[in-house]
Amino acid sequence: MAIGRPRTYDVETALEQAMKVFWRLGYEGASLAELTKAMGINSPSLYAAFGSKEGLFTAVLDHYDARRQSCLNEMLAAPTGRAMAERLLSGLVELATDPDEPPGCLYLQGGLSCSAATPEIPQELARRRGRLEQQLRERLTRARDTGDLPASADPAALARYLVSVCNGIAIQAGAGATREELRQIAALALNAWPA
Repeated sequence: MAIGRPRTYDVETALEQAMKVFWRLGYEGASLAELTKAMGINSPSLYAAFGSKEGLFTAVLDHYDARRQSCLNEMLAAPTGRAMAERLLSGLVELATDPDEPPGCLYLQGGLSCSAATPEIPQELARRRGRLEQQLRERLTRARDTGDLPASADPAALARYLVSVCNGIAIQAGAGATREELRQIAALALNAWPA
């Protein structure tokens, strides 16, 4: 059994470059030629490392998750539910308008428009967005249980609300909204927080 040649590229750098292509163009809009060019590899290397374009996309999503996990952990560790919401929204505004990355959110831009041939892509992105909602719901349930939120507060509804605002901010960022405009949206959204 022959042993293949060792990789001559850095996987993390390649994933970072592929992430930006998927982020800008979406899953279906990103061609293999664009992906391999951005990653600095050829098609056989892509298939050897990731199995398929979908395998690459999954690896990119895992990479994107890992990059944002420490930021999310910091948000969830806020001392109050409101402080958590403030950190979440302000942090998202910063991330969605980071000049070193495409605007918006990979979880939205990556699969908003996919054909019937790739239904698993929007489903996977929705599943990953759903994890954020679940984490927010758990944090807000703790806030309600400790008296930080009123007993009448609905953690599930608040979590859905925050995710909806986050999605709106990301879409607006992708459409060219400025950081200041998005900060205004975040501030208005917090006006609806339960007293």
